[in-house]
This record gives sequence, structure tokens and C-alpha cells, in this order.
Amino acid sequence: MSFQQGLSGLNASSKNLEIIGNNIANANTYGAKVSRAEFSDFYAAALNGAGTNNIGIGTALSAVSQQFTQGGITSTDNPLDLAINGKGFFQMTDGASPPAYTRNGQFKIDREGFIVNNQGMKLMGYGADGTGQIQPGLAVPLQLPTSGIAPKATTEVEIEANLDSTKPVTLQPAAPLITFSDADTYNNATSLTVYDDKGQPIALTFYFQRASVYDAAAGTIDQWNVYITANGQTIAPAGATDNSAPDPVQVIDFPADGSAPTNPTDPFLFDIPATVGASGVATLPILQMSFDLTQLTQYGSPWGVTNVLQDGYTAGQLVSVGFEDNGIVNARYSNGQSKPAGQIEVATFRNVQGLQPVGNNLWIRTFASGDPVVGTPGEGNLGVLQAGALEESNVDLTAELVSMITAQRVYQANAQTIKSQDQVLQTLVNLR
Repeated sequence: MSFQQGLSGLNASSKNLEIIGNNIANANTYGAKVSRAEFSDFYAAALNGAGTNNIGIGTALSAVSQQFTQGGITSTDNPLDLAINGKGFFQMTDGASPPAYTRNGQFKIDREGFIVNNQGMKLMGYGADGTGQIQPGLAVPLQLPTSGIAPKATTEVEIEANLDSTKPVTLQPAAPLITFSDADTYNNATSLTVYDDKGQPIALTFYFQRASVYDAAAGTIDQWNVYITANGQTIAPAGATDNSAPDPVQVIDFPADGSAPTNPTDPFLFDIPATVGASGVATLPILQMSFDLTQLTQYGSPWGVTNVLQDGYTAGQLVSVGFEDNGIVNARYSNGQSKPAGQIEVATFRNVQGLQPVGNNLWIRTFASGDPVVGTPGEGNLGVLQAGALEESNVDLTAELVSMITAQRVYQANAQTIKSQDQVLQTLVNLR
């Protein structure tokens, strides 16, 4: 027995206690990964490289290995908090050094609109063009838009409804065929707001008037007239130049069973002239607007509108940002619209234990880790994102406390070997 074995054991136990202490200290560090001490034994080499009775001369710390197992996911109230459920790392850049990698998704927005961590490093991903189309390729720092979204003029309108087949004919026998202020001259009405090129609202009102009732003997069919007003101004049917006496924009023919119209069977076009809105401001005309009435029915049940669609919207300002599980960054606007502002790119490595920790919940690539394999969340074997959540440390506090007790006892045992060797030497010194 020599002092070397005991001394190496003391050093090894001390290092083990340091690693355990670091694990415990980071038990509440989001994205942190538990470390494990890995030791190797020492043997003195014989001159001829052989020997069956070699006695070891101690131990040494071979590696501090981090365990990249999945940590628990905890929900937060911050929409900018992100957790990766599965493989992958967020890529961060300071604009000068090679990218660093992290599992800590505590992000913020800086004054320039970049998504950054607590050290000011920027999250990397793919940008998006003005229409919200993601531009995959080389990852760049993600920057959120500051401007609003431009308005879009309405080009399509669709109404899905049921016209009550039990209602009487309301078509007037002489002009005017309908009086919009007299509910006895039509059966039903519904309204919809559309938008011109400036995003100014135009209130459209659709009036449905029963014109005839199905009668096989008389050769008549179920027929309804549709009239439209825009901000109270009557809209003329296609090709008409004068609409002082309102004429139907479209005539709808229903089959005997009241199912989908036999006319029209496709959307038709109509023009909205310049009008004056409720605020007194003139609106721009909208030409060749598509109107789809093919989803109408005429059954013996009460009038009811089940769906109204139009594809225009007014201008809007950015109000919030959200993340999807595939990394898409959605910008939401005050007009109810949203569009992608970018997509997060994540990276993984063939040998994640080859990554070098550099502090601040960051790792950098090394020759041992290999080059990063990048992609979007959920692609291939990459994990998905969970917004409004963070990945907790994977430190098992109970296991670490037990390991600490074991390491402490091992330290004491190694100290005892040194004490025993000291007593042996003392006995030799005292020989006469």
C-alpha cells in the first residue's frame, strides 16, 4: 500500500463531490443537463508490458459526461418561453462567433425586434417575405416585424343559408319590385362588411325575395330574387346602367326538392360602386367581386344563415406573437389577421456528449460532436416546440443526495487508507 492510491481516491472523491454539487446547484436551471463523473483506474506498466500480478496505483477522473435526457416540461405564462420536446437545440448567435446551442428557451424581444436570450444572443431561423412565405435556407437571426399589415380589398363573398320554403311570395306586382324600408316586400335579409383597397369598410346588405312557388301543373319553379345595397346605395345588376328602381342582382332557381340551386351553379360577378360610408368618407369602388350562392338551400325550416365568408380586411397593427409546434413564428394583428414572420431552426448532433459547455446554458460544437444536423422542429428525428413552456433541468435531486452520501463515505475510506499507511510507516520508523 502506498499513499498514491489513497491520494488519488481523495482527489477523485473530491471531484465527484464538486460535480454532484454543481448538479444540485443547477437543479432549478432551465435547460441544464446533469453531469456524471467517469473514472478510470491506474496501473504501472511492466518493462515487458506483461504481468498478471499488477497492483493498481489509484484512480483518475477520465471525463465529466453530461446526460442529455429529456427534462420535464413546465408551463409558464410567458408566450416567448419555448421548450423542445425531443431532440434538438436552439441555435444562438452573437453575430461574431460561431453559433452556440442551448435547451433553455427563456427568450425575450430586444429593442430592434430580435428574439434574444438573457445574454443578448439572437435566436436563429428562417425569415419570411412580406406575404408570410417562409424562406428556407441559411439560418439568420429572427427579427419580428414592427410595421402593421396592409389592407386587402374583398374579392370573394360566400353565403351559406336556408331559405324557408313555407314563406309566401313577396315580389311586388309593379315597380318598385322591392322597398328596402318595407319588410313586407322581401322575406329575409342579412348583412356583411367588405373592404375596399384602402381597407375602408363597406356594409353590404343582401335581401332575399320570393318571386314564385313551385307548381308542376303551371310549369313554375321555386324562384328567389337577390338584391344588394352597399352603405345603403342600391347595387345594379351586371350590365345595368340605371337602377333607380331596384332590380335583382341575381335570380335563384331551386329544384323541387329544395336542394342546391340549379341557377346559378357557379359564383357570379358584380360591381360595388363608390359609396359614402357611415363616417361620411367616400369609399373606393370594388369591381368584379365574386358572389357565391351555391350553398343556399330551400327547405321547410326557418330562415338561417350558417356561414358568411369574405376575404378582405382592413389595415392592422402588430399586437402579439405566437409560436407553433413546427417552429413557425406567427405575427398577430389588430384586424384579426395573422401571418408567419419566420420559422425557428433547431440543430442536433450525432454525438451530443461531444459538445463543450461554455456556461450560460450554452454549448458549442467540437470535433468530437461532429457538425450540426439542422432542420425545423418536428422534422425527421427532431423534437417539436411547446410554446409557453420551459424544459426543467433533468437533475434528479434525490439521486444526487444519495450519490453525495456515497461520495462522502468513499472520501472517508480513502482517508483511512492514508491513515493506515501512515501507521505502517510509523511502526517501521520505531523499529530498533
